[in-house]
Amino acid sequence: MAEPPVLVTGATGHVGSQLVEALLGRDKPVRAMSRDPAERAGVETVQGDVLDRESLDAAFEGVGAAYYLVHALASDGGYGEEERTGAQNFAAAAEAAGVERIVYLGGIARGDELSEHLRTRQEVGEILRTSDVLTIELQTSVVIGDGSASFELVRSLVDYLPVLVLPDWIDSYCQPIALSDVVDYLVAALDVDVPASAVFEVGGSDRITYRQLLDEYGRAIGSKRPTIAVPALPIPFAGWLTSFAPEQVRVSAKLVDSLRFDSSVQDEAALQAFEIRPRGVREAIAEVVAGTA
Repeated sequence: MAEPPVLVTGATGHVGSQLVEALLGRDKPVRAMSRDPAERAGVETVQGDVLDRESLDAAFEGVGAAYYLVHALASDGGYGEEERTGAQNFAAAAEAAGVERIVYLGGIARGDELSEHLRTRQEVGEILRTSDVLTIELQTSVVIGDGSASFELVRSLVDYLPVLVLPDWIDSYCQPIALSDVVDYLVAALDVDVPASAVFEVGGSDRITYRQLLDEYGRAIGSKRPTIAVPALPIPFAGWLTSFAPEQVRVSAKLVDSLRFDSSVQDEAALQAFEIRPRGVREAIAEVVAGTA
């Protein structure tokens, strides 16, 4: 009997596209879902939108496991409601199709009065985990890789600003993880042995501040910038985002509000459940700069 396909939503994104390649490399049958699917060698493609419940039925038909890699950060409206609706539709479709496992990529978040971005990421995870489908939620800090919104924000600051006069969130802690390590975790999550739905915090081997992350990227490209922290200073979007598309500006603006919260790993259960040992921030950045991520 043929192995049921694995459904990958967000298959054209920076994580989804690499995940598809990794799954194909392990001879997994892949069904890639997007709103505007494009033909891809060795991959079954299907049109679907998590905000359109009816469109999901065909995408889920015969699926054994499904990845939830979509988000509404680029929305110009009430993206929190879009996030919740998408998760509810996805969970309902997975239940109806008899899917055995959902894997969701979320974000590490802790602290009082979380930003809307972090709060909705947590809400999505809760919606998926309370479904009848066993759900593995992988929570990350900054993902180091081309296309990662949080890393692109860091990269743009160093590339565009001659002096980094930034809010005091630059001394908040994070635990950056290489995109390739995230993909390894996502693949392994298909088979990780858990008795029920579970949340795993995953991060690289270095717990650092955003100031140190900016310094590491500057060092890697030979363009280190002086960094000054000033309480409550807004990031000067107008000066360095003018060449960005409106969608990129919306994403960056929403992410900035989340940087004041500690996103380092505090629960190390992933090190016991998975055999993966993520690399450090310097190696992860070097992989990007070399053009291999």
